[in-house]
Amino acid sequence: MTERATEPVAEGATDQATSQVADPGDRQPGLAAALLGEAMTKSGLLWIEVADDRTWPAWHAWDDGAALVVSGPGEQPLPWLPKEVRLILRSKDTGGRLLTVRAHVHVLEPGTPEWQRAAELLRASRLNSVDDSLTRWAAECTITALVPFDSPLESPGAYAAHDHREPPARTAATTTSWRPWHWGGRGEEKAERKRARDEAKAGRRAAKERARLRKKRQRRGSRRRGG
Repeated sequence: MTERATEPVAEGATDQATSQVADPGDRQPGLAAALLGEAMTKSGLLWIEVADDRTWPAWHAWDDGAALVVSGPGEQPLPWLPKEVRLILRSKDTGGRLLTVRAHVHVLEPGTPEWQRAAELLRASRLNSVDDSLTRWAAECTITALVPFDSPLESPGAYAAHDHREPPARTAATTTSWRPWHWGGRGEEKAERKRARDEAKAGRRAAKERARLRKKRQRRGSRRRGG
């Protein structure tokens, strides 16, 4: 089971923290708050940037100021999360980076009203659920509230020069021996067969040319002997 990142959030603490985002003030202008809400609600995917670790993709549900994520057995894998992380939000239209914000991490305790509300919202967004998700989540998984705060670190017109491209994370989900059959073969197999055919054709042409030259030399030798 995913380790708990912080102490369980006290009842009402999430609502108090999320009010900082829901009510745009001096620390977060209204335009940035509106853009944050739009990015969170229109895209069900965000990236969690963990210090000294890689950036982790996560599907989430947005609850008026907090991004809710569930992780653990049977759900998306997430590492131990420190008390503060960065969230990278994408544009639904282009898929590109839209906002980067700082967020507090609150682990919700099963049995509390906050956990129950978060679990219901996540279950409504969960695709292909085939069991009693709430019971399994309470016993085996972790539900975390990521609460953005302060002004965005990156936003339209103010992006860092770094493109954030990273090599794919290593995963056990790969084919190491048997490979599924493809009609006409895979691309590299087709290319290898074409190279073999080309080499065979070149060899036949070279053999024909050698035979032609050999016959030509033989005819010349015959004419000399006859003369």
